[in-house]
Amino acid sequence: MAEKNIRLEIITPTSKLFSGEVDSFVAPGAEGYFGVLPGHAPYVVALRIGEITYESAAGNGRFATTGGFAEVLPDKVTVLAETAEAAGAIDVARVEQAISRAQKRLAEGRKQWDINRAQGALARAFNRMATAKKKI
Repeated sequence: MAEKNIRLEIITPTSKLFSGEVDSFVAPGAEGYFGVLPGHAPYVVALRIGEITYESAAGNGRFATTGGFAEVLPDKVTVLAETAEAAGAIDVARVEQAISRAQKRLAEGRKQWDINRAQGALARAFNRMATAKKKI
């Protein structure tokens, strides 16, 4: 008999952000977004900057993540994220400051700043903003 739910755990180096039963799960894999339903084939996947979402009978959830790894089993998904933040916990004003700061550094150029680092900061900030403002 097929499983009805998946156990989802989202863990960062500092905390366990989420642990619960979900109906489905979507995350930003290194090769693109992927979805998981109960009974999925086992595998491990690298994550990239993007949005993790889940649906459950208790409600839906969204997290901005900067990458990490996910282990998928038929009845469980464990996300080991470098960083992750629940959409409702994102401070939009702080994200706007991060976007402005990164854009300024990119405009000033290589003589002042590490461009790759500034581009990464900008990508992470845009992802956090998009996650915070998106409606499910």
